[in-house]
Amino acid sequence: MSSAGLQDLNVWVKAKAFAVFVYKEILPILPEEEKYGLNQQIRRAAVSISSNIAEGYGRFNFQDNIRFCYIARGSLNETISMIALSEELGFMPRKILEESLKLSEDLAKMLHGYISFLKKTKTESQPKIIRDMNEKYRSKIDIDNENDLDQSDFALEN
Repeated sequence: MSSAGLQDLNVWVKAKAFAVFVYKEILPILPEEEKYGLNQQIRRAAVSISSNIAEGYGRFNFQDNIRFCYIARGSLNETISMIALSEELGFMPRKILEESLKLSEDLAKMLHGYISFLKKTKTESQPKIIRDMNEKYRSKIDIDNENDLDQSDFALEN
């Protein structure tokens, strides 16, 4: 995948903007004693959001892409958890927490929508195969165990 295609992915752009917000508005106001603690953890979690979206986008498998989006969603929640903790500890004003929550809520909605889109696209792109339970295709075991068959034996497979 080209990076130009990634740059057109709105959820990645939004995730990157969220990381920039964290770097510019939150990290500089954390106390020096948190430089190697909370500061580093927030930094890694915030960067992980857009990084996982990008890595999933670069995969040629829907399930891999979805899995990386789930990881990105977890990193988003981790980032917000630590930002909320920072505010509660008095490291930042309530206003920055509220702005962070608004940005993260918008990003979470976009990420959820992207995951839904990927799942729907995956489902629609796979051919549907109907298992033929016609007598000439059934094995002797199937015929002997006909009473064990249930509705799922005739369902569409993905």
